[in-house]
Amino acid sequence: QVQLVESGGGSGQAGGSLRLSCAASGRSFSSYAMGWFRQAPGKEREFVVGISRGGSTTDYSDSVKGRFTCYRDNAKNMVYLQMNSLKPEDTALYYCAADRAYYSGRYSTDYDHWGQGTQVTVSS
Repeated sequence: QVQLVESGGGSGQAGGSLRLSCAASGRSFSSYAMGWFRQAPGKEREFVVGISRGGSTTDYSDSVKGRFTCYRDNAKNMVYLQMNSLKPEDTALYYCAADRAYYSGRYSTDYDHWGQGTQVTVSS
């Protein structure tokens, strides 16, 4: 079992940067593939990025590719989402998720464990 806690959200201007963090507790963090999802008001939860348990494989949604970078530090039980060139449409509640697998896909149903989310608000 793994518990996830996101942090690092906040408000920013378009064109700015934020870094989100997800701290995992529990054993065997390196056995879990991780993902970031987001949900804007009135919209469905959306895939942002997935990262394999070792960190060597990442998959980004087209909407964030080239602007966001996901990486993990298994020694610290952490996964990060560096968000650059922020846009107002990036405004959402951001969740990290975990699945006990090498790599999980783009569907939220692929993930078994979820954090509570951290809010990101980008103004123009």
